[in-house]
Amino acid sequence: MKRLTIFIFALLIALPISAQKRYHEIEFPEINPIQMPEVEEFNLDNGINFLLVEDKELPLINVRVTVKTGGILVSEDKTGLAGMTGSVMREGGSVNYPADELNKLLEDNAAYISTFIGTGSGGASLNVLKEDFDDLLPVFVDVLQNPAFPTDKIDLAKTQAKSSISRRNDNQTQIGSREFQKLIYGENSVYTRQTEYETIDNITREDMIELHENAFVGSNLTVGIVGDFDTDEMKQKLREAFGSFPTGSPTNLIYPEINYDFPSTINFINKSDVNQSYVSMGHIGGLRENPDYPAIQVMNEVLAGGFSSRLFQEVRTNLGLAYSVGGGYGTNINYPGTFRLVTMTKSSTTAEAIDAILNEVKRLQQEPITKEELNNTKDQFLNSLVFRYDSKSKILNERINNEYSGLSPDAFDKLMEGIKATTIEDVQRVAREYLKPDEMQILVVGNKDEIGDQLEKYGKVNEIDISIPEPPSDEEETAGDAAQGQQWLNKMSDAIIASGTEAEAIREEATITQKTPMGDMELQSSSVTNYNNYSSERTMQTPQGEMSISFENGSGTLSMMGQQRPLPSQMAQPILKEMKRSYLAIAFNKDVAKAEYLGEETVEGKNYAVLRVKNDGVQVTYLLNKETALPARTRYSEMNPQTGQRQQAETVFFDWKVVDGIAYAYSAITYTDGEVAAEVSVESHGTE
Repeated sequence: MKRLTIFIFALLIALPISAQKRYHEIEFPEINPIQMPEVEEFNLDNGINFLLVEDKELPLINVRVTVKTGGILVSEDKTGLAGMTGSVMREGGSVNYPADELNKLLEDNAAYISTFIGTGSGGASLNVLKEDFDDLLPVFVDVLQNPAFPTDKIDLAKTQAKSSISRRNDNQTQIGSREFQKLIYGENSVYTRQTEYETIDNITREDMIELHENAFVGSNLTVGIVGDFDTDEMKQKLREAFGSFPTGSPTNLIYPEINYDFPSTINFINKSDVNQSYVSMGHIGGLRENPDYPAIQVMNEVLAGGFSSRLFQEVRTNLGLAYSVGGGYGTNINYPGTFRLVTMTKSSTTAEAIDAILNEVKRLQQEPITKEELNNTKDQFLNSLVFRYDSKSKILNERINNEYSGLSPDAFDKLMEGIKATTIEDVQRVAREYLKPDEMQILVVGNKDEIGDQLEKYGKVNEIDISIPEPPSDEEETAGDAAQGQQWLNKMSDAIIASGTEAEAIREEATITQKTPMGDMELQSSSVTNYNNYSSERTMQTPQGEMSISFENGSGTLSMMGQQRPLPSQMAQPILKEMKRSYLAIAFNKDVAKAEYLGEETVEGKNYAVLRVKNDGVQVTYLLNKETALPARTRYSEMNPQTGQRQQAETVFFDWKVVDGIAYAYSAITYTDGEVAAEVSVESHGTE
């Protein structure tokens, strides 16, 4: 009996094990056909097209408005107008529902209203409980038809846009994506425009009103409604709510053609505060209308679609060269997309990763994919496509998008059929026809010092400048006397550096009191600075602990709390400019600095000689003591990247002392736009 029990127990354990199948042995049934909901469509006399879908699952109603407009209509000198108009329409409220009142009304009713205008379309949405729909639909329509565009919200939108501009070079991936588009479409293409401080300043309230009035008219609007409602009743509500829109003139969106001749280039952007390379490589893509579109999608999945793709398996898993890798041959509706493959890799393996990606593209062209790859890819792709239609809302949105883009209503069905019909030969054929691995443009965003000369094997390296243009200054620059300027510059230099003094660097011990919104912050600073090559070693005791900055050749490192990292460019550039403006830098470099005498100026009852100096790309104005020739004040204008406006800075010097033949101001106060920004009290200085 005991043996029988053991036998039965063993059999029970073995049965489930023997019954289990490996994943590739499991047979899945055909995907059930997608059940399309009934769509009720009607039009108003003013041209608005409505599409209605009843969905009783939840007591909610969602309204989506699609507007035929876009940033493509905006002139280059006002780039940013479309996006800002779409934002301020909602944030500024309407004539009858000002911003604060609108926000409270929506919050009290757990409702949501949004508006936007993108490159090739605009839109708005209302999400609301069924019981509140009748009350909030007129509010939604008023926001669309009568936006207030208050000046305070416009100013806020401009400040936010400028803050975004100031940060656009912070992220390595964003830089790579943006600049690769420029390589493909062209620096001045409408498809690669970006907002600048100057274009934001050019935008007026009148521009927003004009764009809105031309866009939000009946002939440009398509409205989709899905939710818990009765179709006949909803039709009447929509006629009453939207009937007052003027018909207007339909917008004609013209997409310029792209002239692309498949150049082979190697391009580089230096970002000194990173230790890895972000690589983008590829060329122009295609159009959605291409009959090979389904086969191209299968090819994309095989090459770079996910964890099972060839690029992922080879470049990341087998070779261990990449943190991430992916991409594909992109297609757009109105203009060609881009074929773009991307990876993130260590600086030292940049070229190796590029070569590995190129090899996989060529292998796809030279070697047919396996049947298993084809079947797995089709299954993954078709299964994922199903989720595009897993709700009535998504189905309605897909139809609206297709109609707006000029695609047939059965575009999705044709895509599914095309993918199912794609063969091994089709994948190899489209890879050979559309991918050109020998005619790629390669862009690397990384650390120049760490990458070294790896990129030179691909040809002459084109270094791309991504510096952010400052808006033009409103100040008129008065011409000065160069001869007298040089005389005063020599006097100032001789007053600061005694004849015969030899010094490679200046040592300083000081207390810096920085003014912040949270109050004064006191820092103990110890530094050694070489003003000939603009290098510096500085240690500061901060409330968060000791911070050390090592700076040379326009870049450096920052160490704090046991961690060292590259100095961000937004910190490095101000440090370099501060060095070049220093009276010590100008005194050490008097033979190359250019100076103009601007006359005299009386400040607080004392007369000073005014000297404008340009030193290695940086300009500063000095007010010199006429008796000692020592600086009494400096003035300069600089960009505040957060506001996108120029601010006026002035530093007042006191208490000069001479040590080791170097005159040094032991007290200084810096003002920004008339407000005290920082105070410096020097304990000691000397030469090294």
